[in-house]
Amino acid sequence: MENFITFLQKFLQNDLLRLGLVIIITLACYVLSRKLIVETAHRLSRRSPNRWDDYFSQFKVYDIAAYAIALLVLFYAANLVPAWSSIIIRLAEVGWVFVIVVFIDRLLSVGTAIYETHPIAKEHPIKGYVQIIKLFVYAAGIIIGLATLLDRSPWVFLSGLGALSAVLLLIFRHTLLSFVASFQIVSQDLFRLGDWIEMPKFGADGEVIDIALHTVKVQNWDKTIVVIPTYKFLEESFKNWRGMELAGGRRIKRAILVDQATVKLLDHKLLERLKKVHLLKNYLEEKIKEIDAYNREQGIDIEASPLNGRRLTNLGTFRIYIEEYLKQHPKIRKDMTLMVRQLAPTPQGLPLEVYCFVADTRWIPYEKVQADIFDHILSTAGEFDLRVYQMPTGADLKEGLSSLIAKKDLT
Repeated sequence: MENFITFLQKFLQNDLLRLGLVIIITLACYVLSRKLIVETAHRLSRRSPNRWDDYFSQFKVYDIAAYAIALLVLFYAANLVPAWSSIIIRLAEVGWVFVIVVFIDRLLSVGTAIYETHPIAKEHPIKGYVQIIKLFVYAAGIIIGLATLLDRSPWVFLSGLGALSAVLLLIFRHTLLSFVASFQIVSQDLFRLGDWIEMPKFGADGEVIDIALHTVKVQNWDKTIVVIPTYKFLEESFKNWRGMELAGGRRIKRAILVDQATVKLLDHKLLERLKKVHLLKNYLEEKIKEIDAYNREQGIDIEASPLNGRRLTNLGTFRIYIEEYLKQHPKIRKDMTLMVRQLAPTPQGLPLEVYCFVADTRWIPYEKVQADIFDHILSTAGEFDLRVYQMPTGADLKEGLSSLIAKKDLT
């Protein structure tokens, strides 16, 4: 026992060993505080019905407690190492500065997230203003931290920066712009490695393969690589397709042109033929009952003129058929927008547009589904006595001229 006490006394007399002991105690307090305080706070947040504490957990505000406790222990344990105490205390003070800066940053993030849950946030967004405040907070933290570390007044650094600001802005203009752009890209999560982005001005249409301070590399789908200055993402617009991938649906927005001369009211013969179509059977039965009831209530004589009363058209029925076909399609998202609509008539015909979302966002499967859908639409238009418009080709002109010549020969 006496030997152990003697060893312990000698051990505590060694400054380096005591310094190591202080570091171990600090790390142990950090680990214990994370296990006991931080994780408990996260569990209570998950169980609480209040949504505000969920944001504290999401933005890791509780994690600051572990750093604060560790720095507090380090600050008071510095007296155990007199030779190193001034350096340890100064480092602890610098640590406190940055803990406070990070704490303010995360509180601002929580406040922004809570604000964005209210309807007013759509009309008056504050995210940009909050980011400016964060930038000033970090700048102030760096200046105060350096002043504390070097035992100088913060005003010394501020005066020095003021004198050099013009030179720094001139020499490091692109670097500063790139730094701000990088900060915006990361903080706003504008794009990540692997994202598909489009930036037509720079010929970029592909996957982001590298994000550096000064440049962003995009590998196009033709395997060429485009290098774009980072700061250009603050000046030019670009499209990020990540939202489409996260949503799990890729949009089809394509129209066929219907010959307007073939649009007509449904006659009895065509109606009877369409009643046999499985996808239209229920619709036609219900619609005919509705129309007959309306015409009867209004006392309309539909036999007197085709213009009297309500009637079905082949184009309207074809539109309903396409909608029902899409609703039955296994690879079309039913929980996203699904419609078939008419656009404004054009000299080339009446556009009938399909607007829906394919469940597979991959390029090749998406194109296959889209092609299958329009194969079916184009091949079934004739069953509704509709004709799809196509500009005359050389074969059409040749056939027309041959018909005229044949008629002339007969006469």
